This record gives sequence, structure tokens and C-alpha cells, in this order.
Amino acid sequence: MKEVKMAPPVDLGALLRAEPQEDASHREDGLCVVGVFGKSSTQTGPLKEALINTLADKHIFSLFGSEEGDSSDSHVQALYDQENRVLYLLLSSVCDSRQLLRACRSLSAGISHADAHDLWKGLDRQHCLHLLYMFSVCHVLLLVHPSQTFDVTYDRLFRALDALRQKVLPLIRAAIKDCAVSKEWKLNCRPCPPRLLFVFQMNATLKVPGNGSDSGGNPEKPKKHSPRRRLQHALEDQIYRIFRKSRVLTNQSSNCLFTVPANQAFVYVIPAADHDPVGALLGQLRSNCILSDQDSAPVLTGPRRYQQMRRSARQPSGSRESGGPMGGQLVDCSLKEFLWQHVELVLTKKGFDDSVGRNPQPSHFELPTFTKWVQLASRLYQVLISNTDEELAELATKVQSQAKVLDGFLDADTKFSENRCQKALPLAHSAYQSNLPHNYTTTVHKNQLAQALRVYSQHARGVAFQRYAVQLHEDCYKFWSNGHQLCEERSLTDQHCVHKFHLLPQPGEKPDLDHNPPIMNHNSRGRSTSACNCGRKQAPRDDPFDIQAANHDFYQNLEEKCCGKLERIDFPVFQPSTLDPAPASDRAQRPPSETSADGERPKEQSAAHSHTPGDASLSLALSLGQSTDSLGAYADADAADGPVQPKRPSLVDRQPSTVEYLPGMTHSACPKGLLPKFSSWSLLKLGPAKSYNCHTGLEQPGFLPGSSFLLPWDLVIRSRSEEDAGPAEPLDGGTASWPAPNKNPVGKRGGAGPGRSRRRDDAARAFVGFEYEDGRGRRFISSGPDKIVKALGPGGAKDPASRVLNADMPLYVPSPAQGRGLKPHFAQLARLFVVVPDAPLEITLNPQVQPGPPPCPIFHPEQTEVTLLNDGFWVLRFPYSYATERGPCFPPKENQPLSHYKVLRGILRATTANPPQ
Repeated sequence: MKEVKMAPPVDLGALLRAEPQEDASHREDGLCVVGVFGKSSTQTGPLKEALINTLADKHIFSLFGSEEGDSSDSHVQALYDQENRVLYLLLSSVCDSRQLLRACRSLSAGISHADAHDLWKGLDRQHCLHLLYMFSVCHVLLLVHPSQTFDVTYDRLFRALDALRQKVLPLIRAAIKDCAVSKEWKLNCRPCPPRLLFVFQMNATLKVPGNGSDSGGNPEKPKKHSPRRRLQHALEDQIYRIFRKSRVLTNQSSNCLFTVPANQAFVYVIPAADHDPVGALLGQLRSNCILSDQDSAPVLTGPRRYQQMRRSARQPSGSRESGGPMGGQLVDCSLKEFLWQHVELVLTKKGFDDSVGRNPQPSHFELPTFTKWVQLASRLYQVLISNTDEELAELATKVQSQAKVLDGFLDADTKFSENRCQKALPLAHSAYQSNLPHNYTTTVHKNQLAQALRVYSQHARGVAFQRYAVQLHEDCYKFWSNGHQLCEERSLTDQHCVHKFHLLPQPGEKPDLDHNPPIMNHNSRGRSTSACNCGRKQAPRDDPFDIQAANHDFYQNLEEKCCGKLERIDFPVFQPSTLDPAPASDRAQRPPSETSADGERPKEQSAAHSHTPGDASLSLALSLGQSTDSLGAYADADAADGPVQPKRPSLVDRQPSTVEYLPGMTHSACPKGLLPKFSSWSLLKLGPAKSYNCHTGLEQPGFLPGSSFLLPWDLVIRSRSEEDAGPAEPLDGGTASWPAPNKNPVGKRGGAGPGRSRRRDDAARAFVGFEYEDGRGRRFISSGPDKIVKALGPGGAKDPASRVLNADMPLYVPSPAQGRGLKPHFAQLARLFVVVPDAPLEITLNPQVQPGPPPCPIFHPEQTEVTLLNDGFWVLRFPYSYATERGPCFPPKENQPLSHYKVLRGILRATTANPPQ
């Protein structure tokens, strides 16, 4: 057997990049390009590589494949048979078992179903582009299939390739317009309509039964065709009908993606391997002997060599199917003979005349040289596959964008999933919009969206599930934000604004409802009734949304009509020194230990913290002409004997900032040295002590019957002789105000020895009242943490005030007048009334409110301790709402215990003040 001269197989890209190298004798000869593609079985031996070995009569490819150079992507290998002027292009892709296995190994374990589907579809799209390239540069193509059954998915594949080819034809024409080929090639972007041949592999050996059933009952009349040839004819008829029905094949071959011959066989079935190894070896030996006898004849090349092989194949021999019971059958040709009858038409420049019908149109045909073919194939390779040439990069990008036309043909799973998800979207939209108000909050939006997703998940299926779920999110959000979004701001009583999404008017700007979004103030449609600072006038109020409207603006408007002229003690507020002061940022508290310069600051600089209506530079005790050593029970006992030493001022007594203000209210956790722009507290003097009548109570509107009486607070005043002058003692019912049992104090009757001075104990009566007010304006005085004052007679309240002073009073209590609804109403501590008698007493006010469970801070006025003037009827108005720099402290809900919301004990403290000498 003569060795065939053939170059080893190389990658197509390397072949196109290399310089064309061929003999001078064949340089002007034409070149036939044969493409091989298809699928391989799960068996070890590759089918397509074995076909190339058979066609080339040489062991070129290993039957077990090579591991190096292979990947999961599609790639084309080229094998150039220079003597026979045939170039074989072998396409490998994920349709091959080895490539499929590598692609599966490359997938990570945690990849989602949609991502894996996208990966496979990307590989299929790349495989289609390689097929389009081969259909554009080949004359003949072999479709290899590992079984004897036609795969109908090729019909969908070829329709997709035909649609893609029609889309990218203008781009391919622009890429090859400068190539040295004919006008027909430039117009149709291919040398000729390629002829597609089919090669199937038989799974089992077909044997003719000996009972003669195939001969119609006459065993002596043999069939004209063998079973394998009859199978080939049946497959040809089936393939032609399928492609004609789907219009892949039409009458005019020039308009088709490929053609099939009308009068030649285009299906070949490879017989299965013989199970008799001895017979196979004998048959191979006979064929070698026959070829050895023919070696003496002169060697022919080209088409004449094919004719000689064809004549020798028709001669009867032991290796042909001419003996035995089928001796009258036509001899089956080999695979190379099957292919060469089509290759001969190309090499002889006859071309393919595959058009049918009444008026068949001849198709163009061109047989290029190797140099011309490499020039054109390299440009198409850059446009369709490689995309490494900068000149053709734009065309390659456009080709990739046109590849989306493949999705409708190849990706049936995605198409089904998209159709299913598109039908589920209206159902999900209906579920979202069911029972919706015109404007609603984020919580309602999320609840309705969750319901819509549940309905969507019941009907949607497939790989498009996640993509359309994201679209459902976007559609529902657009519906909500397009005029249906409710204002998310909540009032200080934890009620949201009823307006749709809007903007707040800037200072000096008027509301504008026609603006998009509209400009307006917040409104929750909640209204309540509250009294003014002194409690003498009630007025309706809107639900506040900021702390200034709740604790300052409402009472400031009522002062002009009621209590604007009353004497008051003003709490210190922020005094700006710049035109644009800024709120203080959230910063850490300053440590108690300060520098010596701050510690030695004189006391005069803390005059801004004094609340005396008179001279602001004097303390309350000095303005009354009293000694500073009688200001409390914790004063130094030796302070009266020596000069007064200046104390180190505390953090509260230092000069506050004039650049930054406190954005919220003063509390235990706020930064030191900062003051708010307004005070949320109010301390007024209604008149002298006698202005309160204990027999009639408070004569103010809104009080429940019998609940407007203040509680009596009896204080013991001890008048001392000159030699008994000492520090002041607390008189508010503490242990220091009463003698121990069975012990007579010094100075009492019967207990004083001879020669000692006598003294007299007097009592003074003050009045205290904790007033609660609910949202409907109903007011009452509490005589205990869980009790309302009930005075039935003219004598007033009988309960002492020590019970309310020595206990934590609740900030909220259930209202005694509940409405008809199921939601309970609460009454809030609004005011503290204190009647200070005209007596040598000092009553210090120190309110501390905890409006929530821990870690809620403790709120207090801007000055923690205030001394009330004697002979006065004082009222302390508590804030309506409490808020820190981070947000408001909302009132309690129905299921929250009220014990966490309280006013700490020790709000009032009474001490003896020695009269002036």
C-alpha cells in the first residue's frame, strides 16, 4: 500500500495564520473543502476521527482521543490532503462525549439552575457560529450521528442557522468585499450552496432471515437491495420529507442553507463491527491481497483514481456482499466511494445542480485555489469565531449581537419558561393590587408583594423564573411609587401621615399641591384637646410631627390668649453667636474630669443658668437675703463659721455653646454644654398661695367632677433659738423630721433640762397635684400611682401628698373615660401644681421623667433644680412628647406595661430656711 502524502492535522486558526505552503505543481489546482460535524456516542472510540482515518487511508487520529489541546469550547481541526486536493475540517464541540464531560467538570457545585442553563446555551450559541462558518467555507459537509435514527433536533438547528445567516449576510459581505473571489461568492458569501451528507452508524448487524419473509413468501427470489441499502433509502426519504416540510429545503438551492442531491445517495450507514474476529481478519487479508495485486498497475491521481477504485469495487470478490443467498443483490459501496462521488463533482468543476421544480435556477459554483480560500476563510474566521483583528472587531461585535436570533430556535426550555412566566405575571399583578387603598405604606407594599410572589411561584416555571420575579418586583414598585406611595413619616404619637409622598415646605415657602411631588405639611388626621401652660384654656391641636410643634409652638400660640402675662421662670435655651448655627453631631459625652482652666472658672460665668426673675447674676437665696448655708440638707456644717469657699462648677453649670445647639431635648445621655433652641418645659406662677382655694379646688375647664383638688402636704417648721442655729433639715416627711420612738428630743416639753432655752415647732401646709390629661381633654388629679382624687364634700381632698411624692408616678395611666372602641385610651401626666405657703421654707423642684423602658434616657429641664418662691401658686407643664437626637419616644402600645413610663420620685424637696437676723 502506497503511503499517501498528507500534512498532519492542525488547528484551523494556526493553519490560517501560517504562510500557505504547497507544491508548485498543485498551486493552481482547485481545492475541495469537506466539513465533518455531528455527535458522538458514549463509547470510547470517537466516530468522527475514525471517519477521517478511513477517508484518508491513514492512521492520523488516535481512536481513544488526545487529552492535550482539548477544551469544552468548540474548535475546528484542519487536515490537508494535498495530493487529492481535499481539505478536511473537523468540528468538535459539546456534542462530543469527551467535550461534554469536561464541560460538566468545569461547573461548580453551587451554581444555580439558571446559571448552568446560561452556560449551556452559551456553548450551543458558540457551536452554531462554528457551524455557520463551516457552511460558509465548505463544499461538502458530513453530518455524523452515532445511531441509525435521524435526530429531528437538527431541523430546529438548521432553521436557526438559516435565520442567523440571513441576519449576518450584510456583515459577511462587508468582511470579504476585498477578497479575490467572484462576484457570486461575494454576493452569496459562500463558494456554492454546500451539499449535506449524512453518515449513520448501525447499532447491530442487520441479517436477512432465512424463512424468506422479506421476499413476499418466495425465498428463491432475492431482494435487489441489501437491508443496509434499504435502510439508507428509508432514511433519505424521511430526512427529505422533514426538511421540505419545515422549508429548510426549497426548490431553489441558492436560497437554502444547504442542499441534498436529487439523483444521488446522501445517506450512508456504517455497518456495525462483526462479532467474528477471525472472519474480520480474513476479510482484511483478502482486501490487502487484492490491493497488492493492483499495485502493479500505474498509479492514478485525482478523479481518474476514483474511477479506477469504483471499477475495482464492482468486481466480485470474497469481501463483497455478492456470495451466499444474496448473490443477486447490488454491491454496497464503501464510505470513501460514497463521499468521492460528490467530491468528484467539485474537483471537475461541474458543481451541484440540486434545484428542483418546473423552472430550476442554476446555482453558482466556484472552485478556489488554496491561497484564495485561506485569504477568505481567515477573514470569516475573524468575524464569526476569533474576533482578534482590530479592523474586523466592529463587524464581529455586530455578529455576536445578531446571534440572539438563535434563542428562539434553540432554547426551547427558555421559550417555554418565558411563556409560562409571562402568563403568571398578570395573575401576580392582580394579587398585588387586590384590596389595596389608594395610598399605602411600605409595610403594606411588602405584604402585597409577598402575596404576589406566592401567586407567581405557583404558576411560573423554568429558568426564567428569577428574571421575571425581578421584573415583578420592579413593576410593583413602579405602581406603588407612581402616585400610590403613602408618606412614611410617623407622628410623635406613632401615627403615619395620610398624605401621599410629598415634600415639606422650606422656611418661607408656601404649600403647592400641583408640584410633583406635592409640597405640604404632614397630617395624620389625628386631633386631640390640650390645655395651655397654666391649664386655664383648652384648645384642639393636630397630631404633631416634630418636637417643636408638640412642646413649644402650640403652647406659644395659646399664651397670647391666656397666660402670656403671668410670672414665669424661664429655662435656659440656645443663644446663637453666628447667623447659621448647626445642630450638634452625635458625639460622646465629655468625661467628668476637666482641665484646671475649666475647673477654676468663676461662678459668675454660670449666670445664664439662674432662673430668678430679678437680677440674673444672683442666686435665689441671695436675692431673698438668705444665707447660702441653708440651701439644703447636704450643705457643709462648717460653712457658717468660715468664709464661703468657691466650689468647682459642675459640667451643667459651665457656659453653654453658642455655635452648636442640641437638636432634641435635654436628657441624661445628651452631650454636656449644649442647649436646645427652645424649652419643652414651662414653669409659671398663677398667683399667690391664697389664690388656691382648698374647698373649691382648681377652677379650670376639663376636670372630672371631684378630681380637681390638690393634695395637702404638711411640713414641720422648727423655729430655733440663736444658740441652736444650724444647718437646714429636710421637712418632707423624711426620717430627720420626726423623733425616734421612745426618745424625747432636746427642747421638747418635759425633755428640756433646767437652764436650756425653749423652742417652738410650727407646721405649714403646701398643696401638690399631679394632673393627667387624655386626648379628649378630660383632666384629673391623681392621689396615687393608681388612684384618682375623689372629693365628694366641700372639705377637699383628704389623702396626703406624701404618697405621690415618695413614689414613682406613672407617666401614662388608663383614661377613666374610655371610648367605645377596643383600643384603650391613656391619660398623660401634663402638669404639676404646687402651692408654696408663706413660710421659711425652700421647696426645690427637680423633675426627672423616664418615657420608656430601659435603655431609654431620663429627661429633665434645661436646669435640673429650681427653687420655687414662697407664697406662690406654681404650675410645671410637662412636655407633650419626648425625643432624643435619634428619634422620638413613642407612647406605650396596648401590650406594653405602663410601669416603664414613669416620673421618678423626689420631684419636690422641702428644707428649712432660717429667717434673716
